[in-house]
Amino acid sequence: MKIKYFQDTDTLHIEFRSAEVVETKDLDENTLLDIDSSGNICAITIEHAQKRADIPHFSFEQIAA
Repeated sequence: MKIKYFQDTDTLHIEFRSAEVVETKDLDENTLLDIDSSGNICAITIEHAQKRADIPHFSFEQIAA
């Protein structure tokens, strides 16, 4: 998984998996979902990210099964 924040455009891009994107769906006017040929979500793009997400406070936690 890769997470990129583009400060100049206030865009957050979260890539869940590296795959060929065959379709991009508009979830709303500021959120895009990239879909692969199997219908899986590959990535999500969020415009105006600072207003819509708590960008400066990011954490990641992996929980053992």
